[in-house]
Amino acid sequence: MINRHIQQFMKPTTRYNLTLWGANAGMLVIFVAALLPILRAGGADLWRWLYAAGAAIVLVCRIFQPMDAPTLRARRLKKMEFWSGVVWAVGAFFVFYPKAGPTDWLAFFLAGGVLEAYASLAMPAALKGEEKGRRRK
Repeated sequence: MINRHIQQFMKPTTRYNLTLWGANAGMLVIFVAALLPILRAGGADLWRWLYAAGAAIVLVCRIFQPMDAPTLRARRLKKMEFWSGVVWAVGAFFVFYPKAGPTDWLAFFLAGGVLEAYASLAMPAALKGEEKGRRRK
Protein backbone atom coordinates (compact mmCIF):
# COMPACT_ATOMS: atom_id res chain seq x y z
CA MET A 1 0.00 0.00 0.00
CA ILE A 2 1.26 3.39 -0.93
CA ASN A 3 0.91 6.14 1.62
CA ARG A 4 -1.84 8.61 0.74
CA HIS A 5 0.64 11.50 0.90
CA ILE A 6 2.78 9.84 -1.74
CA GLN A 7 -0.32 9.16 -3.84
CA GLN A 8 -1.26 12.84 -3.58
CA PHE A 9 2.27 13.86 -4.57
CA MET A 10 2.34 11.51 -7.55
CA LYS A 11 -1.15 12.49 -8.70
CA PRO A 12 -0.64 14.87 -11.61
CA THR A 13 -2.36 18.22 -11.51
CA THR A 14 -2.64 20.75 -14.28
CA ARG A 15 -0.19 23.16 -12.63
CA TYR A 16 2.29 20.37 -11.95
CA ASN A 17 2.05 19.07 -15.52
CA LEU A 18 2.48 22.54 -17.03
CA THR A 19 5.53 23.35 -14.95
CA LEU A 20 7.03 19.91 -15.52
CA TRP A 21 6.64 20.00 -19.30
CA GLY A 22 7.69 23.65 -19.46
CA ALA A 23 10.86 22.97 -17.48
CA ASN A 24 11.67 19.96 -19.66
CA ALA A 25 11.18 22.05 -22.81
CA GLY A 26 13.38 24.80 -21.36
CA MET A 27 16.12 22.29 -20.54
CA LEU A 28 16.02 20.97 -24.09
CA VAL A 29 16.38 24.53 -25.40
CA ILE A 30 19.36 25.09 -23.08
CA PHE A 31 21.09 21.91 -24.22
CA VAL A 32 20.50 22.67 -27.90
CA ALA A 33 21.87 26.17 -27.33
CA ALA A 34 24.96 24.73 -25.66
CA LEU A 35 25.55 22.43 -28.63
CA LEU A 36 25.32 25.16 -31.27
CA PRO A 37 28.76 26.73 -30.61
CA ILE A 38 30.36 23.28 -30.46
CA LEU A 39 28.85 22.28 -33.81
CA ARG A 40 29.48 25.77 -35.23
CA ALA A 41 25.85 25.94 -36.32
CA GLY A 42 23.52 28.93 -36.30
CA GLY A 43 24.48 32.55 -36.12
CA ALA A 44 26.97 34.11 -33.76
CA ASP A 45 24.32 35.29 -31.31
CA LEU A 46 21.58 32.71 -31.85
CA TRP A 47 22.89 30.32 -29.20
CA ARG A 48 23.10 33.13 -26.65
CA TRP A 49 19.44 34.05 -27.05
CA LEU A 50 18.37 30.41 -27.06
CA TYR A 51 20.32 29.74 -23.87
CA ALA A 52 18.84 32.79 -22.14
CA ALA A 53 15.30 31.89 -23.27
CA GLY A 54 15.70 28.30 -22.07
CA ALA A 55 17.09 29.44 -18.72
CA ALA A 56 14.20 31.89 -18.28
CA ILE A 57 11.65 29.18 -19.12
CA VAL A 58 13.19 26.73 -16.65
CA LEU A 59 13.42 29.36 -13.91
CA VAL A 60 9.82 30.51 -14.31
CA CYS A 61 8.56 26.92 -14.35
CA ARG A 62 10.57 26.02 -11.26
CA ILE A 63 9.28 29.10 -9.42
CA PHE A 64 5.67 28.10 -10.05
CA GLN A 65 6.17 24.36 -9.56
CA PRO A 66 4.29 23.04 -6.50
CA MET A 67 6.61 22.09 -3.61
CA ASP A 68 4.19 19.70 -1.91
CA ALA A 69 6.46 16.69 -1.48
CA PRO A 70 5.62 14.09 1.19
CA THR A 71 9.07 13.91 2.82
CA LEU A 72 11.76 16.33 3.82
CA ARG A 73 14.21 14.70 1.40
CA ALA A 74 11.79 15.02 -1.51
CA ARG A 75 11.18 18.70 -0.67
CA ARG A 76 14.93 19.28 -0.58
CA LEU A 77 15.29 17.69 -4.00
CA LYS A 78 12.49 19.90 -5.36
CA LYS A 79 14.34 22.95 -4.06
CA MET A 80 17.51 21.65 -5.68
CA GLU A 81 15.68 21.60 -9.02
CA PHE A 82 14.74 25.25 -8.43
CA TRP A 83 18.37 26.14 -7.74
CA SER A 84 19.48 24.48 -10.96
CA GLY A 85 17.20 26.94 -12.78
CA VAL A 86 18.81 29.82 -10.87
CA VAL A 87 22.29 28.56 -11.80
CA TRP A 88 21.30 28.40 -15.48
CA ALA A 89 19.91 31.95 -15.24
CA VAL A 90 23.24 33.15 -13.82
CA GLY A 91 24.92 31.38 -16.74
CA ALA A 92 22.62 33.31 -19.10
CA PHE A 93 23.85 36.52 -17.47
CA PHE A 94 27.46 35.55 -18.18
CA VAL A 95 26.61 34.75 -21.80
CA PHE A 96 25.87 38.45 -22.36
CA TYR A 97 28.25 40.03 -19.85
CA PRO A 98 31.03 41.68 -21.93
CA LYS A 99 33.81 41.29 -19.33
CA ALA A 100 33.16 37.58 -18.81
CA GLY A 101 35.47 35.01 -20.29
CA PRO A 102 34.36 33.03 -23.33
CA THR A 103 33.64 29.91 -21.26
CA ASP A 104 32.37 31.35 -17.96
CA TRP A 105 28.81 30.45 -18.89
CA LEU A 106 29.91 26.85 -19.43
CA ALA A 107 30.74 26.39 -15.74
CA PHE A 108 27.22 27.46 -14.78
CA PHE A 109 25.72 25.29 -17.51
CA LEU A 110 27.52 22.23 -16.14
CA ALA A 111 26.78 23.07 -12.50
CA GLY A 112 23.07 23.43 -13.26
CA GLY A 113 23.14 20.17 -15.17
CA VAL A 114 24.77 18.33 -12.27
CA LEU A 115 22.19 19.69 -9.81
CA GLU A 116 19.31 18.78 -12.10
CA ALA A 117 20.65 15.30 -12.83
CA TYR A 118 21.17 14.50 -9.15
CA ALA A 119 17.74 15.78 -8.15
CA SER A 120 16.02 13.96 -10.99
CA LEU A 121 17.74 10.66 -10.25
CA ALA A 122 17.35 10.86 -6.47
CA MET A 123 13.65 11.80 -6.43
CA PRO A 124 12.25 8.33 -7.28
CA ALA A 125 14.58 6.75 -4.73
CA ALA A 126 13.42 9.21 -2.06
CA LEU A 127 9.78 8.44 -2.77
CA LYS A 128 10.41 4.69 -2.89
CA GLY A 129 12.35 4.84 0.39
CA GLU A 130 9.45 6.64 2.02
CA GLU A 131 7.08 3.94 0.79
CA LYS A 132 9.32 1.16 2.16
CA GLY A 133 9.68 2.99 5.47
CA ARG A 134 5.91 3.16 5.83
CA ARG A 135 5.56 -0.56 5.13
CA ARG A 136 7.99 -1.56 7.88
CA LYS A 137 6.15 0.35 10.61
